[in-house]
Amino acid sequence: MRRTEIKQIQQGEKADYEVKVNGWVRTFRNNQFIALNDGSTLSTLQVVVDRESLDESLIKRITTGACISATGKVVESQGRGQKYEVVASSVEILGDSDPEKYPLQPKRHSMEFLREIAHLRFRTNTFGAIFRIRHHISYAIHKFFNDRGFFYMHSPIITGSDAEGAGEMFRVTALDINNPPKTEDGAIDFSKDFFGKETNLTVSGQLEAELAALALSKVYTFGPTFRAENSNTSRHLAEFWMIEPEVAFNDLNDNMDLAEDMLKYVVKYIIDNCDEDLEFLQTRLENEEKNKPQKDRSPMPLKEKLAFCVENDFVRLTYTEAINILRNSKPNKKGKFQFPIEGFGADLQSEHERYLVEKHFKKPVILTDYPKDIKAFYMRMNDDGTTVRAMDILFPGIGEIIGGSQREERLEVLLGRMEEMDIPEEEMEWFLDTRRYGTCVHSGFGLGFERLVLFITGMTNIRDVIPFPRYPGSAEF
Repeated sequence: MRRTEIKQIQQGEKADYEVKVNGWVRTFRNNQFIALNDGSTLSTLQVVVDRESLDESLIKRITTGACISATGKVVESQGRGQKYEVVASSVEILGDSDPEKYPLQPKRHSMEFLREIAHLRFRTNTFGAIFRIRHHISYAIHKFFNDRGFFYMHSPIITGSDAEGAGEMFRVTALDINNPPKTEDGAIDFSKDFFGKETNLTVSGQLEAELAALALSKVYTFGPTFRAENSNTSRHLAEFWMIEPEVAFNDLNDNMDLAEDMLKYVVKYIIDNCDEDLEFLQTRLENEEKNKPQKDRSPMPLKEKLAFCVENDFVRLTYTEAINILRNSKPNKKGKFQFPIEGFGADLQSEHERYLVEKHFKKPVILTDYPKDIKAFYMRMNDDGTTVRAMDILFPGIGEIIGGSQREERLEVLLGRMEEMDIPEEEMEWFLDTRRYGTCVHSGFGLGFERLVLFITGMTNIRDVIPFPRYPGSAEF
């Protein structure tokens, strides 16, 4: 008999048929009632065994964490909270679990403890819900772009360029680190390295996506990116995933429309397809926040927050307008901001972004036209010579969730910006060729996938929405 998933049984509309179910034991009560979960759904399936007919040695092996296979009949459940249960005719132990050593006993565990056993945390309700939702978000993103005629492009993970000009990159080398070849002046000779030059893990697939967009019109990347920032916060990872669409002939307004449409589509897809997991995470968040002061609690329940973002148009305003709002805000005047806003040119911090979204507008916000000095070289210069056609989307509880811009398509202006920012022209010849041969207006943005998962699940630490988090001092598993 083939295995039947627990989700399929629970969503069925009939009983009185034979099934085989496999899964992991959550609890075993009275040597009779097994709570079985196979990961296909949040819920467990009750498997009822006849303790009189089962061998006593087998019963002792039905412990929390054990993997079993049960064959029996699906019947309507007499208990509350479940529609069906399985009355087992046979039980087989597929994998034992020592109850004295198994770390996930049926009790509440802290997030810190679960990060230490990330290889097992998938088996908890919380992380089962998170990673099922993470899958659905990923699928929804691919579906959104596919249905709109975009082409999915794989950008390189090993690169010789720094798209952001940030310099905080992980170096890739095959040289002997204990005895690397040296040049005459004593520097490491990367010409002897595997690629014949200095290479790094990518911080973005954007520049490569631009190359493809200027031939295929609409492309997107969705892959891992890396930042060697020594940042131990709840919002930063050293390895994370990015979605980066690039579209030829799109200006900044088109770019904002695309980003807003994508976010609303993905959030609605999760609302429509992940209700059970969202309901669980909403209850979890409410219980977690009960001991917090009212001002530190979420402004609305999780599912209501998601619906709110789908149903409301995002507010659009310029950076300059935002600075004026922040400068005249009560928190700024009363010195409540950790980073006071004095005027034009300030690099907005998370506290400023969240104030605009959560306190001032009470809606998602798109900021545009940032000062050129705090943005990347490839963003299109405005006619004022001081601002660029950049845009950031700010979400409640997160701050910036998307960053993008209309790209600088004019070769001479781009060369001038590169000179200003000390970006060597010879290293970027391949990129500059797109401006030399058939240039056009084009735009794109980057969405940090984990920040979107963080927002949708209501979790508060980004390390809890990626299977195996990488951050300073931690590269476990």
